[in-house]
Amino acid sequence: MTADQIILFALFGGVFVLLLWGRFRYDIVAFSALLLGVILGVVPKEEAFSGFGHPATIVVALVLVVSAGLVRSGAVLMITRTLIDSGRRVGAHIAIMGGVGAVLSAFMNNVAALALLMPVDIATARKAGRLPAQTLMPLSFATILGGMITLIGTPPNIIIAGIRQDQLGESFTMFDFAPVGATVALAGLLFVALLGWRLIPLGEGMAQGGAEADEITRYLAELTVPEKSDRIGAPLRDLIDAADEAGVQVVGLIRDGRRMFGSARDVPLKAGDTLVLEARPEDLDEFRAGENLTFADDRRMTVLDAAEQGLTLLEVVVRENSRIRGKTAQSIGLAWRQRTVLMGISRRGRHITERLRRETIREGDLLLLLAPSEQAEDVVRWLDALPLADRGLAVTEKGKIWPASGVFLLAVIAASLGLVDLTVALGVVVVAYVLLRILPLRELYDHIEWPVVVLLGSMIPLGAALEAAGGTRLIADGLTGLTKGQPAWVALLVLMVVTMTLSDVLNNTATAIVAAPVGIEMARTLEVSPDPFLMAVAVAASCAFLTPIGHKNNTLILGPGGYRFSDYWRMGLPLEILVVAVGVPAILVFWPL
Repeated sequence: MTADQIILFALFGGVFVLLLWGRFRYDIVAFSALLLGVILGVVPKEEAFSGFGHPATIVVALVLVVSAGLVRSGAVLMITRTLIDSGRRVGAHIAIMGGVGAVLSAFMNNVAALALLMPVDIATARKAGRLPAQTLMPLSFATILGGMITLIGTPPNIIIAGIRQDQLGESFTMFDFAPVGATVALAGLLFVALLGWRLIPLGEGMAQGGAEADEITRYLAELTVPEKSDRIGAPLRDLIDAADEAGVQVVGLIRDGRRMFGSARDVPLKAGDTLVLEARPEDLDEFRAGENLTFADDRRMTVLDAAEQGLTLLEVVVRENSRIRGKTAQSIGLAWRQRTVLMGISRRGRHITERLRRETIREGDLLLLLAPSEQAEDVVRWLDALPLADRGLAVTEKGKIWPASGVFLLAVIAASLGLVDLTVALGVVVVAYVLLRILPLRELYDHIEWPVVVLLGSMIPLGAALEAAGGTRLIADGLTGLTKGQPAWVALLVLMVVTMTLSDVLNNTATAIVAAPVGIEMARTLEVSPDPFLMAVAVAASCAFLTPIGHKNNTLILGPGGYRFSDYWRMGLPLEILVVAVGVPAILVFWPL
């Protein structure tokens, strides 16, 4: 190997190790690697930031904005509410909900599709008296599968089309991915609806009932006994009895900063005592009002008293990029900045040892917030969290459904017919959404996931440098060497399995950037068409079902579904085997070698 190849392989190896470690966010890792590559001379300085102007980067950013416009207009919500019925059996519900999710994911970012459908799925599970865990994982997998159908459905497809443009002179069109993607998606949907959901472990002691189903949305919360409370002087057990009737469990008492458990049942209550509770949001709020309890300190209550239009309960999921992730409610000033109180935290399978406002929030945590109604939407946007349940948070404008849908449909048709470049078509949609006031100008850039943009902008020049230095050819030669003497489809199979394995533990965007050039080199070595190999990378990079870290959709359902890390492979492994078994023949049929 040359010196440049050694350096680039070391950089990519370092990136992969740091991404697996997870200590630093992926955009910082990728950007640091890019800068180091420039300093070491393996990335030309004039090409250092070319990735930020690459069409793939621009399209990913535009798709996120367009997705937000479709959600805000109410177009997608109208579809889901029309089709979803809580009276259906689990398999039928998954088939319909997963089908809707797959279709939506084909034309909007699949993370945005899940963000829209997840509250609907959870509400349906509650009405049907079943565990949301039964249907959330199939829904997540369905939205991932649906993203493979079109060019804009998932970032790997956009990246692979861009790499094909750079290396072969022509990009994939909007529906070039559809024959293979739709075939694999349909097979995957049938599996999760008929068999896959039955493989999900629901946990010991969790029955199929309404009360048990609500357990995964129970929050650990704190309420304080105010100075004028009628409960002062009465033993805690009296309040415990009242709590039991309201469906609230008293799990502890905090006095003077010290937790008291067990024997605290007979302790007389004092003003300022803090009750540690576990309850559903509705029961918690009802218990607080019925017993005239307040929050953990007077300052937070004073902040809320300033609300002019009442208060709203919000349930949100902490995302990877949420402002509060890795911090505490106290440290980010949730109360004084946003006039919002952290009422509870739900963290499935983990212990919470600190006071709520001093507890470090983690990705996947469910937060129960009490906020002024007039700024509820601003609070969620400021936190960059995912709203979990509909509690008065107005995010749609139904009068804009048809304009939003019509503009987007015209853009897709124009791009599909080659009348205009996809990047330009999506740009026109974004401008139209602003002019039609579907998306407020002030929040236009809030919907772009900037860490993903930085990741793409950083990894594309590194990938180009690896290609120019002959690194991808070395990898391709190694993989083809494993299948020497075998038919070309065996090499295709090996590439698909290796790519899928990487995607289960790494960001699928980074996986596609590395694997797509390798696929092209393998095709050149075997003297066959590169398109089947690019399609194999597209399918494999998207299908990450074994872990909650392989795809953001899997991470988003971790908390709301109450899943453990080890739960995903039970349905994910047979699904990945099915994807390979269906995907390879489909590729060979629609994209012959």
